[in-house]
Amino acid sequence: MSASTIGLVAMGALIALVLLRVPIGVALGTVGFLGYAAVDGWRRALLALGNTPYEMTEKYALTVVPLFVLMGVVAARAGMSRELYRAANALFSGVRGALAMGTIGACAGFGAICGSSLATTATLTKVAVPEMRRHGYDMPLATGVVGSGGTLGILIPPSIILIIYGLFSERSVPELYAAALFPGLALTALHILAIMIIGWAQPQRLPKIPGVGWRERLKAIGLLWKMALLFAIAVGGIYAGIMSPTEAAAVSAFAAIVIAFVTCDFGWRDLAESLIETVWTTATLFFIAVTAFLFGYFMVLTQLPVLVAAWVKGLAVPPYVVIFILVGVYIVLGCFLDSLSMIVVTVPVFLPLVQAIGYDPVWFGILVVVVVEMGLITPPVGMNMFVIRAQLPDIPLATIFRGIGPFLAADAGLVALLLLFPGLALWLPRALGFLT
Repeated sequence: MSASTIGLVAMGALIALVLLRVPIGVALGTVGFLGYAAVDGWRRALLALGNTPYEMTEKYALTVVPLFVLMGVVAARAGMSRELYRAANALFSGVRGALAMGTIGACAGFGAICGSSLATTATLTKVAVPEMRRHGYDMPLATGVVGSGGTLGILIPPSIILIIYGLFSERSVPELYAAALFPGLALTALHILAIMIIGWAQPQRLPKIPGVGWRERLKAIGLLWKMALLFAIAVGGIYAGIMSPTEAAAVSAFAAIVIAFVTCDFGWRDLAESLIETVWTTATLFFIAVTAFLFGYFMVLTQLPVLVAAWVKGLAVPPYVVIFILVGVYIVLGCFLDSLSMIVVTVPVFLPLVQAIGYDPVWFGILVVVVVEMGLITPPVGMNMFVIRAQLPDIPLATIFRGIGPFLAADAGLVALLLLFPGLALWLPRALGFLT
């Protein structure tokens, strides 16, 4: 059996294991190791198994992951999300659908310091859905707003998933963060536009509640200084070239802890629990990354990515057709895999193909993250929707999924914008000197 045939069989086996609910890290490691042994022998496979964890975890760039995770965990435990929600609601006060728009704004803001879609969804579910229910909002729409708004957490910097993509694509974190900023803002605007359209077409789903005065509005918006400071350190420091990503992550994590102790009901026990949660989250991410690297080495050994790229180029179809096909593949995979699984499984195979047809890997990374976001709210997996269901067991899962349609359309709108105007993602990194 040829190496490329072994690679195809291994891809099928990997998909089968994932569909059988085998943890993605275990599935990647098992298929990668056995495939490596089938191609190059057991001795070299054992050497790869022993060397891969060391080679991956020694990467200095990975130190940003636990630091950004810690910042987000501390911010959530310190109640900054509630302050952000109050400020976002005050900003849209008096407009039909203000609570829904405020939820989207709060998701975007919290995502900017959290970097996790699931964490953003879990946090805002507790804050936003009860408030919208109290004011008579349509429940499918209320849960759809939170689930789709949570996806902003993996696009707006600092994003953990972009760090993982950077490891596989060998692109720097600053250029990926710069490329994600405008698309993240555009997606936030598209979500708010979707709510405005619903409010115009179906006003009964979005009750209009009384507005607040300017004094109360300014007071609520003033609470944003904590989030603004953390964002300025975590992302602004990187953009300005003052700090490296690791330095920015360390300073922002420390700043979050200091702010939490000084301004919130946050004690040493909360800090200890935050550190434990950070360790568990980081260990999970690193285990998946290590096994994904082993699987990636196996893919390189099979030459399957090179063969796929050559086959597609031989089809003589325009490059944008290839991108459309890949987007379709990601949408289908999103119905069965979570976001991290899609990144680590597909990027080693698809990225060489995308580069071979002339597309920038930074642009492709932003496109992939946007499409992966769609997978987080589409059935039957839709991880964000299951997070909502776990916290609101009285709401049927079918009701939760019914509200995602308008927001999937908003995601599709951003995909179209990225395809038509690549500069939406590439202009800022070029302006900052990250790209030539």
